[in-house]
Amino acid sequence: MKESTTVRTATDNSRSVFKSMLKSYPDVLNVEQMCEALGGLSKKTGYKLLNENKIPSIKIGRAHKILKVSVIQYLTNSYK
Repeated sequence: MKESTTVRTATDNSRSVFKSMLKSYPDVLNVEQMCEALGGLSKKTGYKLLNENKIPSIKIGRAHKILKVSVIQYLTNSYK
């Protein structure tokens, strides 16, 4: 029981850190904003993450819209 509490606390801590890091970004990001938030990824790498469904997005016309929460979840899962 103690281990799962520790893991949950670590995940909650990292999630709050990522939330504070991304607080200047809007709740819905475009690809350029997502790439910048992820440390300056290239657009090509950003589109690869979206096309492989590693970060979920909503496509409106030709534009991808990404929820900031999805970016935080991706970052949190990357650090497990």
